Amino acid sequence: MKGRSTEQMTMPTTSVVALGGSTLRAEEDEDRARWFGRLRQMVLSLEGEGRRLGLVVGGGAPAREGIGLASTVLSNRAALDTVGIAATRLNATVLQQVLLDVGIDVAPSIPTSTDEAAALLDEHHVVVMGGTVPGHTTDAVAVELARKAGAPTCIIATNVDRVYSADPRTDPEATAFSEMDIDALADITGIDTPLAPGASTVVDPVAVGHAKRGLVDLAVLDGRDPDRLEAALEGRPFEGTLVKSR
Repeated sequence: MKGRSTEQMTMPTTSVVALGGSTLRAEEDEDRARWFGRLRQMVLSLEGEGRRLGLVVGGGAPAREGIGLASTVLSNRAALDTVGIAATRLNATVLQQVLLDVGIDVAPSIPTSTDEAAALLDEHHVVVMGGTVPGHTTDAVAVELARKAGAPTCIIATNVDRVYSADPRTDPEATAFSEMDIDALADITGIDTPLAPGASTVVDPVAVGHAKRGLVDLAVLDGRDPDRLEAALEGRPFEGTLVKSR
């Protein structure tokens, strides 16, 4: 069922987005500057409407590079995860400073827990953070933050356009979904099983478990396309997959 998610989402007062690290690093400098510019416009608009926004940033290439370097001498999973978490916080700091540069009310610190982030969202319009503890990807952190901050939907902005029944890069028969329920997603991704350090899937299985138990819907979309992200933030139909948990 490929295409646009047709169900209208309610525009919440608080939104949470898991931004994959790859969304920050378009290959061309011009594309990267354009993406940051559109994101700043979106966040300024949300702030003007009095809305709150939590941004949880992934590690992307810096995390993979750091984990690859450390894994030449380290095999401890928690230690490698710690390296990846440091990369997510570096990316979060970049985004925090990009937003502060245009006067957006962004929390001045990078929180290291979802409790801290939820508390900062009571004081600021925008909070930017990375990972928290080994074993939890930033997808899982974002879903946990959405639950604690009262956001009904967590947007998973990644480098794929939607959820498929299998990896479309290797399976030409893979089916695309515009809408599905959380159990169907769990059948594809697994549930509650931590990924290996540096590994990735369309939605982290730990995040799927958090969403199912916390009754948090997921909007999975290609975060490299600002139009798709903006539509989801505004509660409009978007190009991607809406995963219902309720």
